[in-house]
Amino acid sequence: MSILGNKVLRLEDPKLLTVGGTYVGDLQQDSMLHICYVTSTIAHARILTIDVTEAASMPGVVAIYSESDLDLVPMTSRFRDKPSMDRPFLAKDRVRFVGEPVVMVVATSQEAAVDAGEVVFVDYEPLPVVIDPEWALSSDVVIYDEVGSNVVTSFGEISGDSFFDDSDIVVTLKVVNQRLAPAPLEVRAAMAYVDDNGRLVFYASTQTPHSVKTQLARSLGLDPAQVHVITPDVGGGFGAKATQYPEEILVGWVALKLGRAARWVETRSENMVGLGHGRAQVQNLTLGTRADGTIVAYRIDVIQDSGAYPNIGAFLPVLTKTMASGVYQIPKIEFRSTSVVTNTTPVVSYRGAGRPEATEALERIIDVLARRLGMDPADVRKKNLVPKDAFPYETGTGATYDVGDYRGALDLLLDHAHYNELRLEQKRRIVDSPKNLLGLGVSVYVEITNPFPSTEFGGVELVKDGGLLIRSGTSPHGQGHRTAWSMVASEIFGISLEKIEVVTGDTDVVPRGVGTFGSRSLQLGGAAVHEASLSVFEMVKEIAAEILEANPSDLVVTPDGDGLNVVGVPTSKVTYSEIYEKATAGGKKVSHELDFSEVNSTFPFGAHLAVVDVDIETCKVELKRFIAVDDAGRIVAPLLAEGQVHGGIAQGVAQALLEEFSYDRNGNPQTGNLSVYSFISAAELPNFELLHQETPTYLNPLGAKGIGESGTIGSTPAVHNAILDALAPLGVEHIDMPLTPQKLWSALSK
Repeated sequence: MSILGNKVLRLEDPKLLTVGGTYVGDLQQDSMLHICYVTSTIAHARILTIDVTEAASMPGVVAIYSESDLDLVPMTSRFRDKPSMDRPFLAKDRVRFVGEPVVMVVATSQEAAVDAGEVVFVDYEPLPVVIDPEWALSSDVVIYDEVGSNVVTSFGEISGDSFFDDSDIVVTLKVVNQRLAPAPLEVRAAMAYVDDNGRLVFYASTQTPHSVKTQLARSLGLDPAQVHVITPDVGGGFGAKATQYPEEILVGWVALKLGRAARWVETRSENMVGLGHGRAQVQNLTLGTRADGTIVAYRIDVIQDSGAYPNIGAFLPVLTKTMASGVYQIPKIEFRSTSVVTNTTPVVSYRGAGRPEATEALERIIDVLARRLGMDPADVRKKNLVPKDAFPYETGTGATYDVGDYRGALDLLLDHAHYNELRLEQKRRIVDSPKNLLGLGVSVYVEITNPFPSTEFGGVELVKDGGLLIRSGTSPHGQGHRTAWSMVASEIFGISLEKIEVVTGDTDVVPRGVGTFGSRSLQLGGAAVHEASLSVFEMVKEIAAEILEANPSDLVVTPDGDGLNVVGVPTSKVTYSEIYEKATAGGKKVSHELDFSEVNSTFPFGAHLAVVDVDIETCKVELKRFIAVDDAGRIVAPLLAEGQVHGGIAQGVAQALLEEFSYDRNGNPQTGNLSVYSFISAAELPNFELLHQETPTYLNPLGAKGIGESGTIGSTPAVHNAILDALAPLGVEHIDMPLTPQKLWSALSK
């Protein structure tokens, strides 16, 4: 029986649940220095003077640096035509958001560094602040004088009203995807030292160790061979740790400059304003349809808040455009995006990265359309879904969907939920219990994984004890790659999972790699391990055939998975250990490595339903049920897949109900720590009802698509729609997220 598709317990968990993981904050070195950053307390200002006199004389202080003391190669953004927008390692002349590092203090203990940082005096001349991305468009307040505008980049065009001439009904809607803080369990951290060979050894809490190595070598002026990056256990990243930050690179600079190990671990409050934020997108939507609900034309006009220093955040609307047409046949579609800078924390990739925004926009306006037409939202969706026999399907925004069965997913969802019965209950509730309304929210989504097709490294080697060593360029931070990659190899060799070692996150052992983000790991990293395993298995069969004097094609894995025997002759057995010894004696290494690539992205999809109770007197929302159908192709490791969907749904629900990183008009964070930034716990969530549908892709040998972000993408509009479905009889059409009791009360009061 195949191990793939079975619920295998995670191999990672025994260590994490007993002795615990090893994180950067746990690492120690002799005479290690500690780093603290003095950060801006004002959103926009000129730096007039920096006085470190008192701080420098404090016990334990080794050095204090400002931007003028640094000799690094600047970090460049994706927007080479605007070099003045490149982010400095420490603020130079001007600060542009609260939390921006201004001064670096190096001391013999963390306490000494923090104490010294508190007496560093920075004299600021306040400047006008721009927080709202729509206001930033006007450029009344310009953050970069050299550019003369707050616009970073724009693309796409929209035409006039004639675009909707063929439509019987035209619906418009403004949707705000609010700014979110990723808030991983482990904050940002880095540790570095110079080894006996003069190489920089750098430990990072990151999703992309090889990119960290590249950035370190570039910024520090080193040959890449002189940099060794190691990623120990990582306590979550959610996309935000796929970015390299100045605070981390400076740790390597200090280790080289002072010749001593150095470590930086930020506080939670520093993490909330320093780690890149997510979403922050404003959408103006227009949808034109026939009188029967058939979609004719769709326009989406996006303003993307990039934060103070534009990079990947300003680029995210490209993914919003790619997925703008969702699961529907839309004959005409227009997309325009303008990315702007504001005096806020820079925006980076955050679980879904541009794709949740696309789904939220389309699924929200379709519900508004259904209400205007007097149709059930599920029926409007069914009328417009791309049919199963239309794949591969070319969308109006240039995407090529590989395979899909959108109607199948929606039907499975509605049947399991007893949707029609829920609608009857909703009607009864309006009469019998009008103070406690029932709402149903449907969301049908498709997303893109491995969004920018790339390669991933995988290597497999037979080792002395008859086990396997797997090396992968992916870098897990909770996903369970050790378990999944071991399952993929065990499927071919039959070797028990306990005899398979998986190495990731060490750039000396794994020669190259791209990393873990964009739900790319299984379809690329797992496929690389699969292909390398097949090659090594063929080598193993050739050596075994020599020992057994048999034809390689006649050899099969033994029932105990410990070696090979001639088919039908179980006594003719040779173990993997013996095969290793035979190869070694002949000077052979039984291994293979490769870089696997896909010719296109894959497109997971699904359908979600949220059922909510809304108390219109207290405006409390209770999520009663959440049903999810997620189709990510072939499910290799169901337990891991369910874990990813669970986490994704929780984060998506949190965006709809609770989370928002906000600023006051002067750019001061209002939700800068966990006492005021609301995120979800198990107490606010029901048991999720997860249904699997498998439509394997043809783009990789596993038939798998990514599933790490799907839950986040489908759940947010489902919950958003459910609440507004409950309030619809009271005349409430739309409320922006998060739908807090205060917002509901305000809408009902009006």
